[in-house]
Amino acid sequence: MRKSKPKKRIILPDPKFNDVQVTRFVNNMMYDGKKSIAYDIFYDAVEIAEKKAGENGLEIFKRALVNIMPAVEVKSRRVGGANFQVPTEVRPERKTALGMKWLILYARRRGEKTMKEKLAGEIVAAAKGEGAAVKKKEDTHKMAEANKAFSHFRF
Repeated sequence: MRKSKPKKRIILPDPKFNDVQVTRFVNNMMYDGKKSIAYDIFYDAVEIAEKKAGENGLEIFKRALVNIMPAVEVKSRRVGGANFQVPTEVRPERKTALGMKWLILYARRRGEKTMKEKLAGEIVAAAKGEGAAVKKKEDTHKMAEANKAFSHFRF
């Protein structure tokens, strides 16, 4: 075993929804430690998404995240001079982390004018099971499926 594992930091729930997941998402989205701006963007995006879809904004956000989170991914493993893409299960912690990162990444790449609109658009699309972030998850699953033959190379 190498060094000891770092202690898990305790994340406080956000002020509006009282949800730790929201705080984690906002922390991922934040640039240069500007947390209040990140919160404003998130809350406005959830409101826009609520108007678009006509249901509870937080529910839409949660459903979007569930639709984006991958179950399997591929990791490179070197076996006798060749690199294999070995499919591995994704730990629950990493699932949410990846889901959030993809949601933010593909929201930023969208065509709308402001980040609020981009994020709202991506959240609504993901909740419906479409959009770039969901496609990323499906591609990840396809890669794992295609490399199932190497799944006996355990990590």
